Amino acid sequence: MTDQPDAKPARRRDAARSRELLFQAARELFTHRGYDRATTREIGELAGVDPTLIARYFGGKTQLYIAVLNAEFGDSRPAGLLDEERVRLLIDRVDERGPGPAFRVAATPYQDPAVQSAATEQLHSRLVAPLRDQYDEEGRPDAQLRAELVVAAFAGVLMGRSSGAFPALAEADSDQVVRLVRELLAQTGQS
Repeated sequence: MTDQPDAKPARRRDAARSRELLFQAARELFTHRGYDRATTREIGELAGVDPTLIARYFGGKTQLYIAVLNAEFGDSRPAGLLDEERVRLLIDRVDERGPGPAFRVAATPYQDPAVQSAATEQLHSRLVAPLRDQYDEEGRPDAQLRAELVVAAFAGVLMGRSSGAFPALAEADSDQVVRLVRELLAQTGQS
């Protein structure tokens, strides 16, 4: 048996490290470019990892996005959509990054049942549930239905604003949109 000093040792994969690198790269790209403008290829390049590993470790780009959102927000319960700062944050985020999977699922179902389930769960836990709980506390009838109507209206405004189908909505300054959306949402949730 001869010694081969030039032979490189086999490189061992570190799955946990690769997963973390992909997660951190995705967080950076999703934050700065949004869901739509960040590609799996770019995530892999920034991470220095094969982008096909996104499917292995997360299930796909949408699940990776949702994992980043969950890490960003944790288990804390966000303010409801009747809170001005919450509305402003969401409008500004969609203006900067485009609508993510949780808003998209409100308008168009995903073909993949796992993606559909994850995006729907995110929509309900982050937006519908806090509003439903607020309506329950206020003793309003049909709290779940009211909350879903308000969230559907809000998602429609965000999707319409980013789609370009409504030029005045797309061009309006965010302060004006926040004010008008709050008025609309308050009316939608009234008895």
